[in-house]
Amino acid sequence: KDMVPVDVNTIMKMEGLNLDIKSPAIDEKPKVVEKPAPVKTKPLETKAPENKQTGLEIQEPKVEEKPKEETKPKINPGYASEHVVKIEDAEVSKEVEVKYKRNLTESKVNFDKFKVLKDTSNKSYTSGEIGNLIEYFQNRYKKLSGILEKRPELRTWQKINEITENQTDLNLIVMITDIRSTKNGHYLIEVEDDTGSMPILVSKDNDELIRAARNLMRDEVIGVIAQKRAGQSENQLAICQNLIDPDVPRKDRKEVDFGTVFTSDIHIGSSTFLEDAFVRFTKWLNGDYGSEEQREMANNVKYMIIGGDIVDGIGVYPNQDKELAIKDITAQYDEAARLVGDIRSDIKIIITPGNHDASRVAEPQPAVPEKYAKSLYKLNNVEFLSNPSTVSLDGLEVLIYHGRGIDDMVMGSNDFSHERNDLVMKEFLRKRHLAPLYGERTPLASELEDHLVIDNAPDVLHTGHVHINTYTNYKGIHCINSGTFQTQTEFQKIYNIVPTPAEVPIIDVGGVYKQLKFID
Repeated sequence: KDMVPVDVNTIMKMEGLNLDIKSPAIDEKPKVVEKPAPVKTKPLETKAPENKQTGLEIQEPKVEEKPKEETKPKINPGYASEHVVKIEDAEVSKEVEVKYKRNLTESKVNFDKFKVLKDTSNKSYTSGEIGNLIEYFQNRYKKLSGILEKRPELRTWQKINEITENQTDLNLIVMITDIRSTKNGHYLIEVEDDTGSMPILVSKDNDELIRAARNLMRDEVIGVIAQKRAGQSENQLAICQNLIDPDVPRKDRKEVDFGTVFTSDIHIGSSTFLEDAFVRFTKWLNGDYGSEEQREMANNVKYMIIGGDIVDGIGVYPNQDKELAIKDITAQYDEAARLVGDIRSDIKIIITPGNHDASRVAEPQPAVPEKYAKSLYKLNNVEFLSNPSTVSLDGLEVLIYHGRGIDDMVMGSNDFSHERNDLVMKEFLRKRHLAPLYGERTPLASELEDHLVIDNAPDVLHTGHVHINTYTNYKGIHCINSGTFQTQTEFQKIYNIVPTPAEVPIIDVGGVYKQLKFID
């Protein structure tokens, strides 16, 4: 109730703070785990063995489940066994093949309602000079402040240099430049706008604010409600009363009359690529695998999204060459064209790059260049877009992001992990940014516009990169991580990343989320 003095040091003493401020420890040395048992795939079959079930399973979201042993691929904690429906495989007759395999006849599917809403492939403008970096952050601040100022709590927001000496209540929209914890459990946040900077104190006595402060990142834009003592100048410390994220509005579920499958991190060219499982997946899409009910689901699929790392690439991490079955990048894309080319032609396939693809490393990544993937570019039903990009699938808006920003979020907060990347996707939406932390593990191009700001709330946020399937629904938005078609690599063992391979999410007819499993 009593307002604090003007001087920061006096404030710190009166709050019982030790002036020895330390940064929270967020980096830990990776743990080495035992090599997990290799994932075994069964040979392709057109008829299931008697009294045995196939490896094709439909999975729906679950609550929470204890992980399996470390030596086996973990089941994502987002799914529960009570929602898994195991269906017997069935022999596919020639009559049924013709019924479902629509690429044998002329396609009558209309893609006129497919729209590319955002593709940065030809919109990359930067000279690499310091002036570009300044404009980059100014653009980020402008975009996100435009979202925040629509919040009721911030309608009377002001710039830092507009704070008067006798003013006590502050409504600010600011960018975080630094955040530190104190020995006594408080948080001290340095913030700025384009007119000035000031410190904000989050008291340890406010549990709700402390929880919110734990997940704040440097370089993100937030709203701050704070108080200061009358007579205090604008650049002196204020006490935080509320922290406001840009966040997304609630969205109604889109009712669709078609299916969309979501994949990523296929890693063709790697010796750990699960080709048998991927071929089983393409056979299912073509109506050559599964029960009649499952083939009917495949028959409804109109779109397929590959959200990065369709190939394993060359020289991505140390000693990668020892795990490559194909050591030429063009040959990897040729093999991808052979496998993807088997998918029936009336499914539109959208391909975006990841950090293993032949695109620039810095995000946003332009589409994979044709000179490396000529064979894929020859497929009439394939569309190449940037990372990130946004498409409208007959009105269903999908934000496609490979997901490298997940790494920085996990390293920057103890509340996040690769296994629970569904929580990270929620945080992306709250922050309205796919990689807010600049200068860390995710390389970001300092362009004139920040293309990783989430300008409009999508119906679906699709990520990959971490090789672990998750799903959640946040304010009506499907948050999907599509896992991988690759078993655990030596590099992943170092970081204790255990993948969930060959599990393919689908948004089915009616906008219902399901998950298919193509491996035992």
